[in-house]
Amino acid sequence: MELLHKWNHISLVKRIIVGLILGAALGALLPQASVIGILGTLFVNALKALAPLLVFFLVLHSLSQHKKGAKSNMSAVIVFYLIGTFLAALCAVVTSFLFPSTLILAEQAAPGGIADVLQNLLNSAVSNPISAIAEANYIGVLLWAVVFGLAMREAGEGTKTVLGDISNMLSSAIRWVISCAPFGILGLVYTTVSDTGFESFLNYGRLILVLVGCMLLVALVVNPIIVYLAIRKNPYPLVFRCLKDSGIMAFFTRSSAANIPVNMKLCEDLGLDKEKYSVSIPLGATINMAG
Repeated sequence: MELLHKWNHISLVKRIIVGLILGAALGALLPQASVIGILGTLFVNALKALAPLLVFFLVLHSLSQHKKGAKSNMSAVIVFYLIGTFLAALCAVVTSFLFPSTLILAEQAAPGGIADVLQNLLNSAVSNPISAIAEANYIGVLLWAVVFGLAMREAGEGTKTVLGDISNMLSSAIRWVISCAPFGILGLVYTTVSDTGFESFLNYGRLILVLVGCMLLVALVVNPIIVYLAIRKNPYPLVFRCLKDSGIMAFFTRSSAANIPVNMKLCEDLGLDKEKYSVSIPLGATINMAG
């Protein structure tokens, strides 16, 4: 227990770096020990399993507590999502022309048009709420959470307290899973290195540099400009805090759904209004894919 206590008091970022280094070393030295890769699968699956439940009950509880006439900034959030997504996509397109790369992908059928996209979106939104939670369909999860949350405004305080307790329970469970991130990232990196070896990084070196370069450009130049326009202060303390607490996890889990609980915890640590971020964070993970 003392060893576990000391381990938990080490910065999560430092523990993640240790997991990254160990995963790469084990992948190179013991590529046949595939059982190590299970750690990554278990970690990502655990986050994905809890995230829809957490989003559903957080949104439901927040809206049930919402007072009529209370100020909301969701319109500004959506505008910033659209601006951020457009600028990220623009950076990616410009960079792809400046540094063209060839990549062979599996053939997939593209949507027939905007009508097909909208039809699929609407069908996802009105899917069975239980199926939406089970399948991590966040459009459906958000829609039904909003509907039920608005309907629960007239519920008694006891019922709302129970909803709050369930939200807190799920938040605690998510924090326990996130504390296992170093082991999960160890497994993810091990799988990548053991399956493809370091040669893959060399073969796709140009593409990797273009991708990571775009990410850094958006994270360190584009996003800080947007943040500055919003808060009129030096944006970099907030930007670096978000990259440290959320960006590293997002990069290695490669899943916006798995990163929802991480972003929720970051918003809580920053002292933001739960009534707002409990809606805006899952909405962002669904529509704001950074181009």
